[in-house]
Amino acid sequence: MTTPATATLMGLEPHPEGGWFRRYYTSQVPVETAGGARPAATIIHYLLTPGEESAWHVVTSDEVWLWHGPGTLELRLGGSGDAPDDAPETATLGPELAAGHVAHVLVPAGTWQAARLGGDQEVLVSCAVSPGFDFADWRLA
Repeated sequence: MTTPATATLMGLEPHPEGGWFRRYYTSQVPVETAGGARPAATIIHYLLTPGEESAWHVVTSDEVWLWHGPGTLELRLGGSGDAPDDAPETATLGPELAAGHVAHVLVPAGTWQAARLGGDQEVLVSCAVSPGFDFADWRLA
């Protein structure tokens, strides 16, 4: 596996769902959840490069995706059932607000999600999760 230049510069590691990530914020305030104590919030940088995508997954917390660029990202929301919907909603994170792009997307807790590039440029986003992310609260389709 070849590490993309941006991943090297930012100290990102491979993510189990695809792409590259690094946690850069963990709240020091704990909150109780059904899965146990979690930080109040966590934030990661997440990178997708051409040929990569994020597999369908679900998190038990709310997640906000924040676009940084340079490319666009298609975030698919696949409902909250036992598996992703066959016809997911898609939001495009990117710079062209007049064309319908958005700067951020809220993925409610328990909603299936998957991401892919909207073009041929890599894209960097941040993902803020509250209560904070724990792999025990995450699963792949």
